[in-house]
Amino acid sequence: MHLGHDRVIGAHLVRDGLIVDPGPASALGNWIDDLEQPPRALMLTHIHLDHAGASGVLARRFPELRVYVHEVGAPHVIDPERLYASASRLYGPENMERLWGEVAPVPAGRVVALTGGGQEVEGFRVEHTPGHAGHHVTYLDLETGDAFVGDTAGVRIPPYELTLPPTPPPEVDVEAWLSSLERIAALEPARLRLTHFGVADEPERQLEALREALQRNAALARHGDRERFLAAFESEIDSIADEETAVRMRQATPPDQQWLGLERYWRKRP
Repeated sequence: MHLGHDRVIGAHLVRDGLIVDPGPASALGNWIDDLEQPPRALMLTHIHLDHAGASGVLARRFPELRVYVHEVGAPHVIDPERLYASASRLYGPENMERLWGEVAPVPAGRVVALTGGGQEVEGFRVEHTPGHAGHHVTYLDLETGDAFVGDTAGVRIPPYELTLPPTPPPEVDVEAWLSSLERIAALEPARLRLTHFGVADEPERQLEALREALQRNAALARHGDRERFLAAFESEIDSIADEETAVRMRQATPPDQQWLGLERYWRKRP
C-alpha cells in the first residue's frame, strides 16, 4: 500500500529475514509489524526512494540489519543528502514527506557494497543490470530461480499485462538497458519478481514486452516533441479498462517523469 493504493510498490520478503527492496518509509507501517521475525538483511536493487527509501529507518530499528547495494549506490545510502536533494527536484520538496517519509542514513559498517558480475551473496547471484539506473542490480534466487529485477523488467500492474518502462531522470541509458535485458534472459529465471508489481510467470514474454516498449518510447522521445510523447504514453495507460488500475499505473510511472528521463538521455548523446 502506497498513498492508499495497493499494487503500486512491492517489498519482497524472500526467506529467513531477507527483504528485497523495502520501499519507502511512508509505507512501512502497512507491513513491518506483520513480519514473523526481524529482518536481517536488505537486498537493494537500486537506491531510488520507492525501492530503498526505508533502508535507514529499518537499520535504526533493527541494529543487526545489513544492507546490500551496488558499490556506486553505497555512498548515497550511507549519506542520502544528495539523493534526497535530487529526488526533491523531481517531486518537489513539499511532496517528499508525503511520498517517501523519512530518508535516514545507514551506518557505513552495515552496508555491503556489491559489484555484480555474477558474485554470490545470501543465496543470490548478483548481476549488474544498468539502464534504469547505472547502479541497478538484479538478484537471482539460487534456491527458487526467481529473479528480483527492480525496475529493469518494467512496470505492470495486475491483472493487466500492459508493460511500460520507468524512465525518470537522471540516469536512463537505453543501450545499457537493452543489454541488461539480455543478461537477465541469460539467467533463465523461473519467474520475475517486479517491484511494480507482483510476479511475471513468463519471463521471456515480460522481458520482450519491456524491450518493445522501451524502444518505442525512446524513438518517440527522440523527436523532442513532449506533447506527442505524453499523449502516446497517456493513451497506453488509458487502454487499461479498469480506471482503478490506470490510477496505479500513473502513480508508478508518472508520465511527465518518463518524458524527462528520455529527453535528457537524447540531449546528452553526441
